[in-house]
Amino acid sequence: MRKLPFQTILIANRGEIAVRIIKTLRGLGLRSAVVYHDADAGTPAVAMADTAIAISGRTPIAAYLDIPQIIAAAHKASADALHPGYGFLSENAEFARAVTKAGIAFIGPTPESIELMGDKIRARNFVQRNGFAVAPSIEEDDPATFTFRARTVGVPLLVKPSAGGGGKGMRIVRDLANLEDAIAQARSEAQRYFGDGRLYVERYVENPRHIEVQVLGDSFGNVVHLFERECSVQRRFQKVIEEAPSPALSPELRRRVCEAAAGIARAAKYQNAGTVEFIYGGGEFYFLEMNTRLQVEHSVTEMITGIDLVAQQIYVAAGRELGFSQSDIVSKGHAIEARLYAEAPERGYVPTTGKVLVLEYPDGDGIRIDSGVVQGQQITTAFDPMLAKIIVHSPTRNEAALKAHRAIGELVLLGCETNAHFLTRILRDEAFLSGHVHTGYLEENPHIASGEAASDLSAFLATAALLTRPVRESADAVPELHAALGSWRN
Repeated sequence: MRKLPFQTILIANRGEIAVRIIKTLRGLGLRSAVVYHDADAGTPAVAMADTAIAISGRTPIAAYLDIPQIIAAAHKASADALHPGYGFLSENAEFARAVTKAGIAFIGPTPESIELMGDKIRARNFVQRNGFAVAPSIEEDDPATFTFRARTVGVPLLVKPSAGGGGKGMRIVRDLANLEDAIAQARSEAQRYFGDGRLYVERYVENPRHIEVQVLGDSFGNVVHLFERECSVQRRFQKVIEEAPSPALSPELRRRVCEAAAGIARAAKYQNAGTVEFIYGGGEFYFLEMNTRLQVEHSVTEMITGIDLVAQQIYVAAGRELGFSQSDIVSKGHAIEARLYAEAPERGYVPTTGKVLVLEYPDGDGIRIDSGVVQGQQITTAFDPMLAKIIVHSPTRNEAALKAHRAIGELVLLGCETNAHFLTRILRDEAFLSGHVHTGYLEENPHIASGEAASDLSAFLATAALLTRPVRESADAVPELHAALGSWRN
């Protein structure tokens, strides 16, 4: 295979996705560069990268959204290309244009594709014009009449921002008396998170399943799908556990939804990696949106196909044709990903903070850990609370669920409260194991979130032993015990 035209790639991101991209760059023999705010100075991505360039901003997040500063960092690192990761500027068409204008290859779709598919209203209209199914909806063309027109959709309905994602600004309305308040709240939140208060409403499919399809396209017009993922286990419209393949789809339905996703990407002349999302209920599926970037849960697709999606993104950005056809892509076994969050589900999913005093990840055949934290790191509320992803692969779904449960049980993270026990409760829940889940599954089963944390005495004794081991092995252990414990409290 001919040599890549890149030598150094800047990663305009942080945390686990920056680490994950660096690993692929090393495998390709490419140099890595990262930008980082002071809040991330001690993180694994900064330590692993060949070059790390400090950036600043009014807030840590603002630093990662500063386009001129990031492009200046790319020049400073002599980067030939830039990978945006996910979140932050990854779906910002102006950023993609600015990167290209600066003479740096953007590892992602074209700005035109980002504009077309990144705007939910434009994307829905495009998809519908091309003959693919969308849920009944009303878009906002005149704020003065929007509430009146929204009523014609009927309940239940879903109010959604036109820009952005991640569940921000979304409101379910089951009583039209609450519609006006829901629109006002959604508009305020959309303006705050995305700088764009435009909304639309669509018919809400009760108890829907969230099915998404990974697609990949090149500049030669080739488009393939890499099968589907199920992302129905969500809290507050944000995913908690993802898996591939979906336990809900028959072979025929799988073929239909995957071909629809590839057809949408082909119609959009899509290049690079992307995800077409659908809602599925009552035996039918409807287009939901397209994410014009790498997804957090891309790892389960990699586990069942053996294809490195980040490497494929780099090849496409380098102008290469896809090295495989649809018939070459085979799905093997079952993969499950669990998101480890710094939050307390038992207390309403409140974010948690603290210093990571002890950190030990599980390992073994078929277990993959994508992590952005290290022992000794301070966890704050400056960023998204996701700390790591625990991904497993097994021949069957039941075996994968058992392996994921065991892996999370073996994980040790002390000093910051996490949702680890919550994840294990999901993985052994009868509804999950039977595959009968939908996007309201956790809301309908509040006992899963409110379950009692482990109270076994042996767990507390093990914790004490781990925390005090360094000083117990020292001659002057007693005076140093409190210092060793740091901010940890029982």
